[in-house]
Amino acid sequence: MLLSLAIGDAYGAGFEYARGDFIARHNDLKRYYQHPKHLGIKPGMYTDDTQMSLAVAEALLKNPHPSALEWAEHFVSAFHRDRREGYAQRFYDFLLTVRDGSDFLARIKPHSDKSGAAMRTLPVGFLETPEAVLEVAAEQARLTHDTPDGIRSAQAAALSAHYLLRRLGPKAELEQYLEKRIGGPWCNWRGSVGSAGMDSVRAALTSFARHQSMRAMLHECIAWTGDVDTVAALALGLAACCADVEQDLPQVLLDTLENGAFGSDYVKQLDRRLRERFLGG
Repeated sequence: MLLSLAIGDAYGAGFEYARGDFIARHNDLKRYYQHPKHLGIKPGMYTDDTQMSLAVAEALLKNPHPSALEWAEHFVSAFHRDRREGYAQRFYDFLLTVRDGSDFLARIKPHSDKSGAAMRTLPVGFLETPEAVLEVAAEQARLTHDTPDGIRSAQAAALSAHYLLRRLGPKAELEQYLEKRIGGPWCNWRGSVGSAGMDSVRAALTSFARHQSMRAMLHECIAWTGDVDTVAALALGLAACCADVEQDLPQVLLDTLENGAFGSDYVKQLDRRLRERFLGG
């Protein structure tokens, strides 16, 4: 899950909110591309989508039902050990000044409906029951996105991962499962993707539902235009959990994903630990 999520994030980082003609010219899956404006994010580098997902995974491995303070501590730690661009500017500036989890909780204004809570929540899908998934996804969302759509988008992403990881049904029935649990629709996205969490999750689930291969999903996620790194991260993270999807990402994207202290090898290690801890291997 996390490795594919990171690849989608890093590939999408070259195209986030870029012009349509730039995307059409370069979205060929042949390599990671330099964003025309975000020059600090080099090709193959992941962004906040992955860094926050790693923080969620680490929190769950330590305690499957973290407290608000534990969530905050992991978010702050993940940022300060490896500061990187890609966060919304105001949240990035906020994290730069936060000392610890208590300081985070005391100062955060959790009223956003953007995609931050949804983009990081796929690891919650490893939990044993759908009830636990919905509860924990909502709890981690409330720290930063305590709005109806902020919470619901996070729950939809996590519950989708749970459905696939636990083999609760075929890929084609995922939307129906979500509608029964939290309402819908989810797989009818059209047009450019805005910053709202519901936009990103619906676009990701639409591409996931329509395609049977990771290559096709990734290409369409970027072609949507807009907040495409989050869309690609979510769609590929889900695809990695699904036996019905061809795992055919280009080898060059796996080989050239960043591999520093918290890069590819570390991400793969967390993937293994999550599976061992929650799925028995």
